[in-house]
Amino acid sequence: MNRYSRIQTTRGEYVKTPRYPDIPLSSRDIYAITEFGDRFELLASQFYGDTSLWWIIANANADKVDLGSMFLPEGIQIRIPLGLYQIIDSYNSLNNI
Repeated sequence: MNRYSRIQTTRGEYVKTPRYPDIPLSSRDIYAITEFGDRFELLASQFYGDTSLWWIIANANADKVDLGSMFLPEGIQIRIPLGLYQIIDSYNSLNNI
């Protein structure tokens, strides 16, 4: 799935920057220790079965990782948020989808 497929374009030339919701802590969240070679989309595939949901894990851990890097640092604890329907609904509301 193309991660930009739901983003509206202006005159077919420009892609609007998506707005991401805050992702609150939940008692249902999973915590994992990163390993060599871990990337957001690989973790999204492993935990959610959908690589396009990489942004959920990235935003939940923005204070711990460099969002400009392809790979996650090895050996850090990251949060894998659950409650995807609420998070995706918030995303859709923020982006008028």
